[in-house]
Amino acid sequence: MAKIVAIANQKGGVGKTTTAVNLSSCVAALGKKVLIVDLDPQGNTTTGYGIPKRSVEAGTYEVLIGRATAAQAIRHTEYRTDVIGSNTRLAGASLEMIDLPGREGRLRKALAEVQKDYDFIFIDCPPSLDLLTLNGLSACDSVLIPVQCEYYALEGLSELISTLKTIRKKYNPYLDIEGVVFTMFSLRYNLTVQVVEQVQKYFGSKVYKTTIPRSIRISEAPSYGQPINFYEPKGKGSEAYMDLAIEFVKHNRPQEPKKSRAKAAPAAEPAKNALED
Repeated sequence: MAKIVAIANQKGGVGKTTTAVNLSSCVAALGKKVLIVDLDPQGNTTTGYGIPKRSVEAGTYEVLIGRATAAQAIRHTEYRTDVIGSNTRLAGASLEMIDLPGREGRLRKALAEVQKDYDFIFIDCPPSLDLLTLNGLSACDSVLIPVQCEYYALEGLSELISTLKTIRKKYNPYLDIEGVVFTMFSLRYNLTVQVVEQVQKYFGSKVYKTTIPRSIRISEAPSYGQPINFYEPKGKGSEAYMDLAIEFVKHNRPQEPKKSRAKAAPAAEPAKNALED
């Protein structure tokens, strides 16, 4: 049964989609069965895997409004990762879902049908708090948070944690923080050290040891429709994301199976983490 991980940050420009594409590809390269869901109407995860947005006839939009099942929307790629793509049609989904039953849980219900076929399902959430993001956070087991080392990153993190607490109370009591990963990382900037210290102080062991450096090659790869481990397999960016994938998989070694959402009651005293009040 796949673990579902949303990759989210309400602040844009932090390397969220870049991390979604490259981490999922590197996890697949480690031999895991991986599906990534593009929940962003911009469709950058879709094109990052070489899928033209115009070619997406059945994608996240159709899945959310009930015109297609998740299985029907899956696209197999040459990069070992399966993709449920998106395009600008998805922008209208929030309005169309308003009157649909169980609107905040439609993605979770759809993915349940294919969850057994994968080891990990990643969800690339849009950089905003709307019904799309709500669906992503309601569907996932945990949230991976990319953080750029700049001043406004701390403000964005505070807002995100507040959002996650609300989601946990109202829609998804099992929601946890998978981890925090620093992107566009460079120790040449004094501010980097300050941001790292503040984030580590708050999140502790949830902060990944692997950091993602600033890299022209990482920026170039999407224009070629390739994850970085295919675009430049031996480059610094590829090595960094592969290290992150190894660390991610190590953190998710098989453990005693959890009770299913349907049968288990919310724990009376959930484990202490950053989502606790």
